[in-house]
Amino acid sequence: MHVDVITPFPGMIESFFNESMLKRACDKGVVTISTVNLRDFTFDKHRTVDDAPYGGGPGMILKPEPIFLAVDSLKKKNPEIGSRVIFMSPQGETYTQEKAFELAKESHLIFICGHYRGVDQRVVDALVTDEISIGDYILTGGELAAAVVIDSVVRLLPGVLGDFDSAEKDTFTCGILDHPHYTRPEVFNGMKVPEVLLSGHHAQIEEWRKQKALEKTKEKRPDLLKKESSDKTSK
Repeated sequence: MHVDVITPFPGMIESFFNESMLKRACDKGVVTISTVNLRDFTFDKHRTVDDAPYGGGPGMILKPEPIFLAVDSLKKKNPEIGSRVIFMSPQGETYTQEKAFELAKESHLIFICGHYRGVDQRVVDALVTDEISIGDYILTGGELAAAVVIDSVVRLLPGVLGDFDSAEKDTFTCGILDHPHYTRPEVFNGMKVPEVLLSGHHAQIEEWRKQKALEKTKEKRPDLLKKESSDKTSK
């Protein structure tokens, strides 16, 4: 997979891609991630990427020309493969683990990071294939949101995690929250690891984990159980 992130502020996220799992994935050649400076596609001496909105109002809007040029340039580098163009926006569809699995099947992802009051609507209408929101709140720009999506997608690629099973059993992947986890020491500040996890009885451990996952989901996210039940009924 190749991932391009178009932004007027590449320094905001470049360090994020050079640490931990994402760096290891790049080092293995599983994915390549590039930041694309939107200002490189401007032609005035100030490298202007924004302008005032037509009709008046506060704030500035990202201009369409640099974004169109940037996306076109990236697509020409990979003409043989299709590109998903993703715009991070609070107006987009709410991001889910299901969407992460969908995007993980792609070969080329292009992220457009908005700034200021947003982007010229013609960018969304003509270029964007997926408009995604990571929640009902506003960030300064789309860089952090793009980093969240990229992290969740890349970890699903084969060969990225040491044990792919750990991704298959993640919270939300199975439709409910994950079960509690424990590690050494066996006793800490008077709190003891549940006996069943020390028993070595794999069937009992698996049953305990399923039960605790259901209990946690019922307590913290009962909406997930309702959704799962609705999905099964609709099938």
